[in-house]
Amino acid sequence: MCRKEFLYAYVAKYIFHIYLNIPEMKPKIDIFHYLNMDNEVDDFASIHSAIEKDIVFKGTNLWILVFAIIVASVGLNMNSTAVIIGAMLISPLMGPINGMGYSIATFNFPLFRKAIKNFSFAVVASLIASTTYFAISPVSVAHSELLARTSPTIYDVLIAFFGGLAGIIAISSKQKGNVIPGVAIATALMPPLCTAGYGLATAQFYYFFGAFYLFTINTVFIALSSVAIAQILKFPITTLVNPEQKKKVNRWISAIILITVIPSIYFGYGLVQKEKFNEKASKFVNSVTIVEGNYLLDHSISSSDQSINLIYVGNTLTDKQIEIINEKAELFSIDKLKLSIKQGFSLDEKNTKNTENDNLRIEINRLSKEIKMKDDLLKVYNDQKLIGNQLLAELNSLFPNIRSCSYSESFIFRKGSDQSSQIRIIIIKTESQKLRNSEKEKIQKWMENRFASEQIELYFE
Repeated sequence: MCRKEFLYAYVAKYIFHIYLNIPEMKPKIDIFHYLNMDNEVDDFASIHSAIEKDIVFKGTNLWILVFAIIVASVGLNMNSTAVIIGAMLISPLMGPINGMGYSIATFNFPLFRKAIKNFSFAVVASLIASTTYFAISPVSVAHSELLARTSPTIYDVLIAFFGGLAGIIAISSKQKGNVIPGVAIATALMPPLCTAGYGLATAQFYYFFGAFYLFTINTVFIALSSVAIAQILKFPITTLVNPEQKKKVNRWISAIILITVIPSIYFGYGLVQKEKFNEKASKFVNSVTIVEGNYLLDHSISSSDQSINLIYVGNTLTDKQIEIINEKAELFSIDKLKLSIKQGFSLDEKNTKNTENDNLRIEINRLSKEIKMKDDLLKVYNDQKLIGNQLLAELNSLFPNIRSCSYSESFIFRKGSDQSSQIRIIIIKTESQKLRNSEKEKIQKWMENRFASEQIELYFE
């Protein structure tokens, strides 16, 4: 048998075995081959040397720490995102944190004490420097970049943990890449520490505790990620450790994780509730901008105590109109006891303070609002006409016997519920030849995929 005939015979046999579902000839895909890092892990001695070198704060590392503190403090003071990112990049604080995690994983207690000592020195030095800066700075306003570091949540735990995982893997790899700068930006160790200094300098201890708690979250979970990766990659343990010591270390780790995580879950829950209330409140306010000749002049939403203040101008609000507003608030699950409705001033009042120009301006605003609402309705109507025409063109390419297609949007209300849901109504007319049931089902599924919704009522005539 020649080589070509042998090749053909082998290919035919291979296809034949696959067709008969014989497992020996099936191609094997080993997903663990892609996840394996063994071939890319650096020499353990090199990893140990690199981590140990970054722990110590003296000489170069000390000066870099000082400069990073100053840069971060100025960035927070001036509300400059770019400057703050620069401070994150040059900050050497991750060194002792990785050292703590690595030493715990390898039960190297002398190295752990060394990492704790240097880390404590860096934290105290950073607090002293940032507190001093903010104490002498003429600008003492808390800008958005500073306030963002005072309310940590469970999401910051996730950022610190997964960012720390990326960092320790990069340190352990032969190909370092540009991961370390990215981790420094994501975990943001320096800014919350400087924010804590701002809290001390201005005697606003809420800022201090919030920022320092964020810094603690980042520290604990970056160190924890180092412990996890060191154990996964099986870093060698060079000291003798009895089982009782291991149990004690594990108990301490568990206790620290719980103490750190539980408050963040509580704060995270509060954040989610505030976001939900803000969303409901915004929809409610948009639904009561005009109430029978009264125009919503101003409003405020407070997510902390879940209250809403509404100020109307126009005709004097009657008890019935206030009741209508309260009923709408209940539809949006808003406590009417937390709803404050006020009349700014009335067009009917003969108040000498309100000139004729003021009254005209208010009336113009009211009419402009009504015109805008009608324009929006007209735009929706025109868009629906375009959608019907587009649907007809798309359907005709597959089903030439379709003669017409009408499209409209409405709301469906169900018994026993005050909530409504949007529904699309589509009517398709065909010529003499009717569509088969299989074709109707195909069109139904196509419509659901096209609009990414199952709320579609499809009628065939």
